[in-house]
Amino acid sequence: MITGTTSLVGLVGDPVSHSLSPIIHNAAFSEMGLNWCYLGIPCETENLEIVINGLRKVNCKGLNITIPHKQNASNYCNEISDLSKELKAINTLIPNKKNGWTGTNTDVEGFLAPLKKQDWTQKKAIILGCGGSARAILFGLKILRFQEINVISRNIKSIKKFLLDAKINPENIQKNHIEIKGYTDQDPNIKKILSNSDLIINTTPIGMQKGLKNENGPIEIPLKPEDWSSINKETTLYDLIYTPRPTPWLLWGKEKGLKTIDGLEMLIQQGAASLKLWSGVENIPIEIMRNAAKTHLKH
Repeated sequence: MITGTTSLVGLVGDPVSHSLSPIIHNAAFSEMGLNWCYLGIPCETENLEIVINGLRKVNCKGLNITIPHKQNASNYCNEISDLSKELKAINTLIPNKKNGWTGTNTDVEGFLAPLKKQDWTQKKAIILGCGGSARAILFGLKILRFQEINVISRNIKSIKKFLLDAKINPENIQKNHIEIKGYTDQDPNIKKILSNSDLIINTTPIGMQKGLKNENGPIEIPLKPEDWSSINKETTLYDLIYTPRPTPWLLWGKEKGLKTIDGLEMLIQQGAASLKLWSGVENIPIEIMRNAAKTHLKH
């Protein structure tokens, strides 16, 4: 029950109406006995400073940051973790003793959770998109010791900036024995790159909360349909989106017999990591969070 002493926690982004974060966090708060309430807080880019600073003034206990603010949120923090500095992206804000926010990132931890049971050493991966989430994904793929990582996005300038921000030379890249290259979605080599990949991660919002099919088959999938015509049957598709479940892209993958992973477990694991930082409690009820999300999605 919300009372006069209930504290606020929330998700700042645009959009946030699709998010399961309020479902999983409020379930965890109830289990942990925390008199907190987690809300989705829609915020356009021009209002980000006002919203973040205002929430700190009302003693908000913590914030998650999502699209499109992960890169800009650092501008309103007076402390930033080393990981967030390297990623140049923030997804978690923690109130600090300097009356400001400490920015950090739990996306890497969340992303890796569904992949840890498999050995990905010397494998090939593709990242679709080069926004704030993609930075965390690239960092995670390095930890898993992939041999080759290809980044595909629409805009060549965005790709070059992404690679430079990751301290990678965008022309001819070889770092720590990991080959990392960038391509636009119009590159003639895309089809071949897709067919040779072991893991493909969609970090774009393509397919989010859309209808699953039209008269011509699946809609709202990344890249052009013909690009996927020679996909390797052993390839794993990992979509960071989890609404709808399955997404059109993962539905297409399942129909082709591919292994698929959606973003639900990443959401839960990164959320649990954020909650540890806000509450100071190590034993987070992850199973309660997972069950709450799955129950909600059934309806």
